[in-house]
Amino acid sequence: MQWQKALFGERSLTKVAGLFVDRASAETAASQLLDGAGFAPAQVRLLGPEVGNLQDRDLLARQVEPEQGGIWRTILRAHLTMGLLGLVAGTLLFAGWWLSGDAAIRTTPGMAWVSMAGFGATFGLLLGGLLAMRPDHGRVISRVRRALRLGRWAVVVHPVSAEQTQLALTRLRPISLRVVRSF
Repeated sequence: MQWQKALFGERSLTKVAGLFVDRASAETAASQLLDGAGFAPAQVRLLGPEVGNLQDRDLLARQVEPEQGGIWRTILRAHLTMGLLGLVAGTLLFAGWWLSGDAAIRTTPGMAWVSMAGFGATFGLLLGGLLAMRPDHGRVISRVRRALRLGRWAVVVHPVSAEQTQLALTRLRPISLRVVRSF
């Protein structure tokens, strides 16, 4: 999991959401997670239909993604790490072709290195941007929003470890209509 620390600045990388028909069952699930499973209050959010019907779309996103500072750290880390890895990959590609004796590389080594390292860094930055967008989180947010607009309730859990993720899934699956999670 060391590579995750190099890429992501959030404590909770996974989001787990249980969708419920009524407030009572959602509150029961939230209290089971807080009391029985040992989650901290900041890790469990209870969301009702009023949140899904608001015109402020950012309010729901802030409820599902409470680590706003962590998101900015993720953006910076993902871009820097993947950009540097791309630069290194481009340089290694240049070195391989140099060692193979390729005539085009040998006649213009500076331009060849700049182009290969530059393309490597560019593709690395693009991949870093993809990682920073967190499309898996967007999927959870849209499903929760849809359920809330239909008058349902949601319990969103922010686990900080694989064990907590599994515990949240185990606790929510038997008692909710549906459980959605990010990767």
